[in-house]
Amino acid sequence: MLAVQNLEVVYDDVVLALRGVSLEVPDGKIVALLGANGGGKSTLLRALSGLLDIHNGEIRKGVVTLDGASIGQLKASAFARRGIKHVLEGRRVFKELSAEENLRVGAHANRKNLAANLDRVYELFPVLKDRRDGQAGLLSGGEQQMLAIGRALMSDPRYLLLDEPSLGLAPKIVEQIRDIVVEINRQGTGILLVEQNATMALAIADHGYVVENGRVVMDRPAAELRNDADVREFYLGLGAEGDAAKSFRSVKHYRRRKRWAS
Repeated sequence: MLAVQNLEVVYDDVVLALRGVSLEVPDGKIVALLGANGGGKSTLLRALSGLLDIHNGEIRKGVVTLDGASIGQLKASAFARRGIKHVLEGRRVFKELSAEENLRVGAHANRKNLAANLDRVYELFPVLKDRRDGQAGLLSGGEQQMLAIGRALMSDPRYLLLDEPSLGLAPKIVEQIRDIVVEINRQGTGILLVEQNATMALAIADHGYVVENGRVVMDRPAAELRNDADVREFYLGLGAEGDAAKSFRSVKHYRRRKRWAS
């Protein structure tokens, strides 16, 4: 199991980004992480993948553990060797390289299975096989997102951390990404999914957390979060009776506070 307990993270010795966060990603499960921008979601992913230091971030309290062993003090390369791969928000492909060259870069932590993992990625993403020799920077946004996920899969990860995989994509492509995430999980990879598309995330997750202002404010099975009145209203855009907000005017003048903030 990949987990954090009572984690506090500070940036530049000043900004407290996480305030006692605890979270678990069990083997073979999908865990959704919801929350507004600036709430601490990306910081938590950085802590779980060893990327805090390059952002001038530091763990001040708490621990990051893998199967009970503390790993928070390790470098990002050590996280990758232990099977934890992070797909960053914004895709971040090597635009000058071909699609297949991008994938081969992702195999740095598992060269011996390069051919098998390349076949696996092309089976999951047939469009990448068709464009394997094309320059990555010329792929569509959805294809670049597939390439970023495929590159992470090239080292056969045990855990995949996905930061906003549906961001900026057309609804049809979002559906494809959702189905691929489900299939990756079905093949045995545990997934921590950060998504502002809460409807999609909770539809496929086993468990969910809501993070606000650096704290976990809700921690429940995904099915319970889908039916929670606050989650439905503030994250799914549904009213108490399941209807979408009637108009911007009604939202603008709405003043009910979330129960956890009362």
